[in-house]
Amino acid sequence: MSSVIQSTSTAFTASARERLEVYLAGRLGTRNKNITALTPDASTREYFRMPWDKGNAVAAVYPEPFDASVHPYLDVTRLFRDCNLPVPEVYDVDADDGIIVQEDLGSRQLCQVFEEVTDEERENLLEQAIDIIARIQAATATAFERDSIASRLAFDEAKLAWELNFFFEHYFGSYRKETLTHGQAAELKAELNDIAAELSACTRVLCHRDYHTANLMLDPQNRVRVVDHQDARMGPASYDLVSLLLDRQPGPPSLAEVRSHRLFFLDTRRRYGLEPIDPDDFSKEFRLMTIQRGLKAVGTFSCQTAVFGRGPFYERHIHPTFLIVLQAAEWLERFPVLQRMIKERIG
Repeated sequence: MSSVIQSTSTAFTASARERLEVYLAGRLGTRNKNITALTPDASTREYFRMPWDKGNAVAAVYPEPFDASVHPYLDVTRLFRDCNLPVPEVYDVDADDGIIVQEDLGSRQLCQVFEEVTDEERENLLEQAIDIIARIQAATATAFERDSIASRLAFDEAKLAWELNFFFEHYFGSYRKETLTHGQAAELKAELNDIAAELSACTRVLCHRDYHTANLMLDPQNRVRVVDHQDARMGPASYDLVSLLLDRQPGPPSLAEVRSHRLFFLDTRRRYGLEPIDPDDFSKEFRLMTIQRGLKAVGTFSCQTAVFGRGPFYERHIHPTFLIVLQAAEWLERFPVLQRMIKERIG
């Protein structure tokens, strides 16, 4: 760890690209400028495509050194790959310079591919993605056996409530610059607390935690692959399925189509030897999870828009996500305060 500590004051005066150029020169023996910046996510990591042995690789460059033995991305990648889950292979790690070099899966995000394929092809890809969710859940026991970081994190009541409070603060405060009355805030927070408490009581399985179609890639062999998995943790069985089917959608989905995908998922779980779940119970959990996940997403979109100035990409998702939350709340016939406040603000 001493080298990691020492490098904090020196190596990181250089930009991520400069550090990567120096690293690559040491690895390949020549200073290669053929490095392409990739679209960043909402984190502090920077991604680059660069030359590697007989091809390309993707480098994730972190803002500070790290300890490779306890790094979440490396820990979860080892777990997932040992369980034959389709995440990128890690080629090399330079912890002192904050660099992880990994397999290049290309640039075909599933959300983009869906715009180009037929309905039948889209359904086939969706079923592949749903199958992977069940396989992730089947790795739950292995995560605990290996004491993976993912097994020590959970969507417990505190975490779920924190995410809902994040929505409250950033949607009403940062984004709308609105101060609710004491009574309004108390009524809404009582409903949000109920959501967190009920979901925290659900049986927990291993979850990717951010399983939307922008984090699923179609590799050169046309296989669905998974990225951005470093935040995996234990949570409700519906969590990743809600993300896949409902995150960043243009509006509320067909209820019949969602029901079909839920049943396919429950059948897939059984094929992997997982404990059966009653379809009616799962439907209720799925709706409750839709509300929590949707509100958390609205909080993120609001924060990215109002705090970080990334409105052109994130703000457009707020209204349709609220419509999806409303659809779930109306189906459950619950949370009247939340329903009213959303309707009053989106028209």
